[in-house]
Amino acid sequence: GAFAVALLLLFAHVASAQDVAIEPTVQGKKFQPSEVRAPANKPIVFRLKNRDAASVEFESKSMRVEKVIPANGEGTIRVRALKPGRYEFFDDFNESNRGTLIVE
Repeated sequence: GAFAVALLLLFAHVASAQDVAIEPTVQGKKFQPSEVRAPANKPIVFRLKNRDAASVEFESKSMRVEKVIPANGEGTIRVRALKPGRYEFFDDFNESNRGTLIVE
């Protein structure tokens, strides 16, 4: 009934069928995996799990995103559809923690 419809609307809002989900983890002050891939021309949703006892700030100048993920928390970062290429990302609170998104 109404509950099922509300649930469907909630999940439809969270991620559309066209979105590409990428689910890296930060553990030991490192992105795992540090290299991720996604298809070109599709919106991307990073679902970042932070397993460390300190907050991280997921940031990418080339993807034009930044978001703080609390210690032992999770966060969602939406990225517009991208052209093929390499897109660097890093933890602004720990710049030695870096990763790459490869769009093909």
